[in-house]
Amino acid sequence: MQTGVMRTELVSEAGDPARPNEDFASIGLPASGQGGSLVLLDGVTPPPDGAGCLHSVPWFTARLGGALTELTVSLPDVPLAEALALAITRTAGAHRESCDLSHPRTPQATVALARWSPRTVECLVLCDATLLLTAPDGTVTPVRDDRLARLPRALLRSAETVDGTLRNREGGFFTAAADPAVAARAVTVSVPREEVGSLAGLSDGAARWTELFRQGDWTALSALVGREGAGALVRRVRDLERADDRAGRPLLGRAKTHDDATVVCVDL
Repeated sequence: MQTGVMRTELVSEAGDPARPNEDFASIGLPASGQGGSLVLLDGVTPPPDGAGCLHSVPWFTARLGGALTELTVSLPDVPLAEALALAITRTAGAHRESCDLSHPRTPQATVALARWSPRTVECLVLCDATLLLTAPDGTVTPVRDDRLARLPRALLRSAETVDGTLRNREGGFFTAAADPAVAARAVTVSVPREEVGSLAGLSDGAARWTELFRQGDWTALSALVGREGAGALVRRVRDLERADDRAGRPLLGRAKTHDDATVVCVDL
């Protein structure tokens, strides 16, 4: 039996108040009280000319995220990669008849999943979301899929190149779209439950504090969230983004001045 009180926190803020937030986040807690799951998706903004789909990215992330929340809790013995494949299949089935799911920019998302039981903590990451596992002694272990980060920046400047030769292809990077086979490309980790005191999921908009602005490493980020809360991390990212804009500095690799920023925390 689990003992004690589990604390959870979820903060999500759109990068542009005039546009819908394309992130999705949830925490699933089964009625049995044994374990739970964390789901975080970061939707991929389509180009202005559309992506062969009648549905928006928020529609897609809500559908996929809802399926993942249910499946990771209702099927506790099914590996996370299999649960992701099932959720992708279910979501694709909801709009296959009306939309061109073969389009390279059909709605898609990065994925971070965590599921804990009395025995283990399982993690899955696909593309540039991040999971942080903090041990009882304060040691922080990031779980990341770094394939996108390893690609030469010059290639990523061309949307045509990204869509045609890099996205969901060998030698490039992978996102959850309409093909369930992509789930096998995800990074997965499983560790004993006693080695994890808390965990956090970050969309890349929230991870900018470490990845882009270099304000501290993952250990410092985890300590900030633990000390001041998830909202404090998002506020600091926004302050840094605005400071760059006021100083007239270039975007420093940012596709957007402000990105959707989501942080999900669980103290086990």
